[in-house]
Order: sequence, then C-alpha cells, then structure tokens
Amino acid sequence: MSTRTDQQLDPADYESAKRMVQSDDPAVRRKVAEHPKTRPELLYFLAADAAAEVRRAIATNAGTPRQADLMLAKDREVMVRRAVAKKIARLLPELTANQAAQIEKLTVECLETLARDQASEVRGILAEALKDLPNAPQGLINTLARDVELSVCAPILQHSPILTDEDLADLILKGPVSGAMTAIASRRNVSAPVADAIARSNDEAAVTALLGNPSAQVREDTLDRILDQAPQHEPWHAPLVRRPRLPARAVARLASFVADNLLKVLQSRDDLDPAAARDLAEAVRQRVGKAAAGNGLGRNDFAADAHGGASAGPEKTAEKPEDRAKRLNKEGKLTEKVVEGALLEGDRAFVLAGLAELSQIPVPIVDRIVGTHAARAVTALVWRAGLTMRFARQVQLRLAQIPPKTALNARDGTQYPMTDDEMRWQLEFFGVTEKA
Repeated sequence: MSTRTDQQLDPADYESAKRMVQSDDPAVRRKVAEHPKTRPELLYFLAADAAAEVRRAIATNAGTPRQADLMLAKDREVMVRRAVAKKIARLLPELTANQAAQIEKLTVECLETLARDQASEVRGILAEALKDLPNAPQGLINTLARDVELSVCAPILQHSPILTDEDLADLILKGPVSGAMTAIASRRNVSAPVADAIARSNDEAAVTALLGNPSAQVREDTLDRILDQAPQHEPWHAPLVRRPRLPARAVARLASFVADNLLKVLQSRDDLDPAAARDLAEAVRQRVGKAAAGNGLGRNDFAADAHGGASAGPEKTAEKPEDRAKRLNKEGKLTEKVVEGALLEGDRAFVLAGLAELSQIPVPIVDRIVGTHAARAVTALVWRAGLTMRFARQVQLRLAQIPPKTALNARDGTQYPMTDDEMRWQLEFFGVTEKA
C-alpha cells in the first residue's frame, strides 16, 4: 500500500524518486515515470513495471534511454507500443540531416521492431513520420513500403524520396496490395520506366492516377499502349484529354471514342499544333460518318436520334424519348450502337427509354433499377435488353454511376459474369418476370 509519505515525495529528487519507484501504488510510480528529470537508470527500471500505465508513461518520456524504448517496442500492450511509436515519430522530423544519417544502432533496431508490429496503427504512425525524411534508414523504408496494409505502405509509396526506381519497379512486379499502385502513380515526378510499368499492369485506378499526374513522365509508346485499352476504361478518358503535351496521333485516337463533353475539351485546347488540330477535325468527321453508316441512318437522321429529334429538319417536331425508341425498334434500328451513342452524348432519357423498349420493362422500373446503383441488378437489366456485357459495363459506369472498383467485368472477355437464372432472380426483386 502507498503511504502519505510516498505521495508527498518529489520525483525530481533522486533519493525521493528511488523510494517512489518501490511504492505499491502505480500512480506514485507513474509520477516518476513521466517526470522529465528522472534519471535514466530509474526509467529503465520502470520499463519493466507490472502496470501498463507506468510503462506507457516511460514510453512517452523523451529522457527514456533507447535500451528501454527497445524493450517497450516489444511490450505486450499495444497502447505502450503506440506511445513509443508516437514519441519517435515526434523526434525524427526534428533531427538534422547529419543526425538522421548517424542514428545509433539501438534506435534503428527500435524502429525496425515497430515496423514489424502486429498492430497496423503502430506501423502507420511510423510510416507517417518517415514518409518525407530524406535520410530515413533505407531498409526500414522498404519494409514499410511492402506492408500488407494500405494505410501503412501508401504514405511511403507516395512520398518517400528514399525509394529508387528499382525499388518501385520491383514492388509493381510483385503485385502490391490493392491501392498501392495508385499511391506510386501519384508520386511527384514519376519516371518514364515506372510509368511504363504501371501502364503494363492494367490497374485501372493506378493508370487513372498516372494520367492525372502532370509530373509523371509518360513516353509516347507508353501512351499508345494506354490508348489501346482506353475505350474499355472510361475513367481514363477525362485525364487523357487533359494530359499536357498530347501528341497529334493521341489526339486523333481520343476523338474516336471519348464522350462528346470530353470531345469539346479536346477541341477547346489551345496547345494543339496545327497538324494536331487538323487531325482532330478529321477524326470528328470520321466518327460521325462511321456512326451514321453503321446504323443505316442518314447523317441528319443520326444527329436527330443522338440528340432527341425525329430528323434534323426544322419542320419536324421532337419526339418523346419513349416514342423515338419505339419507332426505331419497329424499324429495326434500335441497335446497341444507337443506345451507346445516346449514352456517350449524356442523353439519359433516351438510354432509359431504349433499355425499356428492348427489355420490355416499363421505363419507371428501368429508372428504379438504375437508381439502385447495384452492379448486379443493372447488369441483369442490360442482359434482359439483349445487349453485350461490354455495353453493360458502360451502363454501370456512365448511367448508374457505379464506381469502377465495384462494377462487374465480363467473364472470359465477353461473357456475362452471372448465369441466366441469377440475372432473372435479380430482376424479380423489381417485379420483372419472363418476357411475354
């Protein structure tokens, strides 16, 4: 039991402090543990205290000898290990370059122990403290960069100047945790070899981040490889059309598949050279001509069906989307290309009407299915309409605004990822039964 004498002792006095560390009351021992003037030998002694609150106080004390910190970095209580990590995290940014380069062996060992801690929050505290330091231990940085938790590895991957191109290429090759590639793509001044490795990974989110990173060095052959895949990756389109210093060939290729609103962004760029501007204009003309020819429509008819009228002539009154969908279906012209054209134009009303007409599901129910933002239900709707899985992914992304990571992909390249029975079951939730 603690005594009144124990409570009245001054931990700043060495003799008093020696008596206090022998007290039965952990509150008394904690006073010694947290006092800034406690002698190192007493702090080391208390690092093995039975009370976690005392060991945590030792862990937070800046005067604690490194041998004690190393002991506490292996403590059984996560709150103690967390306190050690926070203390070192506060101290590291204050070190000069010379001090950081000459961190003593025990400090490095303590850092390495914390970097292997079973609690991700402990490792995360360390990663945040080390992410910007130019003289952090290289082995430690590489350990954290390969952590299995994104919250730990992402700050290091995105910011650490210690990581070399070879380190980053090795990480990409070995397939880091989901989201880690995006952190690498967001680094300042991503080199051309690293950018090429990211492009080859076909990681949709990472390539999106790479294209949106103006400091990333993307070679023309790497950009060509991305453009080969871009029609199937809608999230890449916006950063592509805004990419600085676009080659003329890339501009023309983009004009063949991006949505009209992004086409306008391309046309409004003032940094295109005359040759690129001419290629862009020709690409736009070819796009309109191919779309019209492919649907068996005249150029004026195509423009009308993409924008909402029966024809381009001023004497014609505009049709309602449902009436236009019915007319085109009756004429055998309500094809996937026509509906996709409306989707690219942002004509939501006609896309809903077209899906309703082809699936024989009332427009309000089609609208409700899309409004759920449920990938499986929206995919089943497009299947019911008799359209391809490639188009189903576009409907998920563009119409239903489903994030790319949760949108369904085709199986074996072209097949629907669910069985027919599974898709019928999805539609039954909305009262949809077999077609009459």
